[in-house]
Amino acid sequence: MYMYPENLKGKPTLWLWYLQDIGVIGIGAIISVVFISQANFYIPLAMVGCYAFMTIRLQDTSIFDFLQYACAFFIFQQQFYVWSYTSQKDICQDTIKPQKNKVLRFGR
Repeated sequence: MYMYPENLKGKPTLWLWYLQDIGVIGIGAIISVVFISQANFYIPLAMVGCYAFMTIRLQDTSIFDFLQYACAFFIFQQQFYVWSYTSQKDICQDTIKPQKNKVLRFGR
């Protein structure tokens, strides 16, 4: 079942995958079948199955996206931190007026 993306701005999906992922899974499956039939080698099939599982999309999020963001954050992109101290001297003390304590009296 092909689903149109919302407002035609999102990526098109087929079942639980983007169409791009369906293409990668299909080509990988064909290559895996060739490897299994010619060399009795099952690792490409396991890799395609793992990729298919990681790219399942639920509510526009997948495990593969999470792993990409985590690797970019922890490994591939430089983390830049700015340490600075802001002192209270920046606030002009003359403009702050102390408020008087107001006591509410009940009765007489």
